[in-house]
Amino acid sequence: MREAAFVKQNKDKWLEFENILTNNTQIDPDLLSDLYIEVTDHLSYAKTFYSNSNTERYLNQLASKAHQRIYKTKKEPKNRLIGFFKTEFPTMFYQHHRELFITFLTFAFFVFIGAYSTATDADFVRSFGLNDAYVNMTLENIEKGDPMAVYKEQGEFNMFLGITLNNIKVALFAFGYGILLGIGSLYFMMQNGIMLGGFQYFFYEQGLLWESARTIWIHGTIEISVIIVAGCAGLVMGNGMLFTGTLPRLESFKRGVINGLKILMSTIPFFIIAGFLEGFVTRHTEMPDWLAILIISSSLALILFYYVIYPIKLHKKSKLNIEQKNTTTLTLSQTN
Repeated sequence: MREAAFVKQNKDKWLEFENILTNNTQIDPDLLSDLYIEVTDHLSYAKTFYSNSNTERYLNQLASKAHQRIYKTKKEPKNRLIGFFKTEFPTMFYQHHRELFITFLTFAFFVFIGAYSTATDADFVRSFGLNDAYVNMTLENIEKGDPMAVYKEQGEFNMFLGITLNNIKVALFAFGYGILLGIGSLYFMMQNGIMLGGFQYFFYEQGLLWESARTIWIHGTIEISVIIVAGCAGLVMGNGMLFTGTLPRLESFKRGVINGLKILMSTIPFFIIAGFLEGFVTRHTEMPDWLAILIISSSLALILFYYVIYPIKLHKKSKLNIEQKNTTTLTLSQTN
């Protein structure tokens, strides 16, 4: 559909909605919500087919006004939490796949740097990655024939609770550092990436790369993945300050904070899963390789599906619905 035809078809509805918002006209909250959804559908369509046009800018401003009002008046449904994880968050997160990719690349690059640094300097892992006490303890466990004994020292529940709370604290730091224009979150990814690279190379030097990987990544697959997602949340907040688009800087920053917090909230169930695996499962180092591989691969598949594949599927479905709706509306208008 041409832009002029799209505007002509929906102009009266937009003006009516703008009048309601401008004059603060009393309106049923559910009806206001429906109108907001329709405008955001139109905005999504305009972004797809009329990028950087006056139409996109106008709809962006209209949607922003509606957003500010709707969350002051809309009644929260009882299944709000389910709706958040099932639809609201994945739909929003699709817009931030670029930040996720940047965060992942930063982390992966510094994992390599950590491994390379440890390979060229034997003391590097002690000075940057791990402290002397941990390294010495691990060497003692290796001599005793149980290199992964550290995962058996605490009781199962106490370890689960402590690890889960600590991981959530780490995620809060990864997000909070984003206030430094997003650079802080990337710096946090650098620190943790170097630490992981040095940690894994340390076991490689001891001839225990496979033994360590099959054990650590039982819980580490989810744990490391959602720490990267938390870093992405910080980058989203930082980008809200730097790249405002057509929004005022304050409004853009507020959206960045809100979206970042939503991303951070999405990680909590996964940290609980990772904590459970580390507390109750990782300690069983005697488990067969096939079972460890199954847990690791299932964890990776879960993360990739929820944070990458599922948001893409929802976006494609939404885009298809918009196109079908507009095609139907255009056909009816032509018939009349």
